[in-house]
Parts: sequence; C-alpha cells; structure tokens
Amino acid sequence: MRTMAQKRAEYALTEILAAKNNVDKEKLKPFSAGAPAMILQNGFGQTLAFWLAKGKPEHVALFDILTRWFKQTDLKNFGECKQAKDYIQKLSTMEQRQYLSAQNEALALLEWVKRFANADLS
Repeated sequence: MRTMAQKRAEYALTEILAAKNNVDKEKLKPFSAGAPAMILQNGFGQTLAFWLAKGKPEHVALFDILTRWFKQTDLKNFGECKQAKDYIQKLSTMEQRQYLSAQNEALALLEWVKRFANADLS
C-alpha cells in the first residue's frame, strides 16, 4: 500500500513534467516556490482567484495541477466541479473545517510540485 505522500509525489512529478512542455521552466521554478507562502499569506481561495485573474501560463498550470488533484482525491467536495469558477465557488461555500483541510492538502501537494519544478528533470 502506498502512502498519501507517495501518491502526491507521483502526481506532482507527472504534472510538472507535462507542465514543463507548456510553461517556461524558469518562470515556473520561482512561482512554484512562492505558491505555498502566497496561500498562507493571502488565503487559499483568494490565491486561486488571483492566479486565475493573472492568467499567465505558470499561474494557470498550478491552478490546474491543484484542481485536478482535488477532483481525484476529494470527490465529495470537488467531484462535480467542471470549470475554474466551480472550484472557487465550492471553496467559498465550504465549512471552515473542510476549507482548512483542502488548504492543507494543497500545501502538501505544492511541496512536491515545488521540489520537482526546481529539479532538473528535462
């Protein structure tokens, strides 16, 4: 049986390798490194909304990585989300406990994303 950390690592590696084909890795590295701090400073929902508003490839890539992960791992809360606005709306209507759980899961996943984005995996 694999641990959740192993599942996160596998998913993050796959996603980062795919993202590096569409996103400038020199922009993805610092952005992924600062993403957890941005969430902690500004809030999870606010950060995701900001990434969508910016619309730069590295912002969209991290948003997509997170939302696809939630779609896979938290069907109860995110199973019916189909568009970006659905995720933002879901976060804005969650109970605090669920919101914090989603935020913590995002932070755990982003640690792997950050490591792999900064690794030379060409």
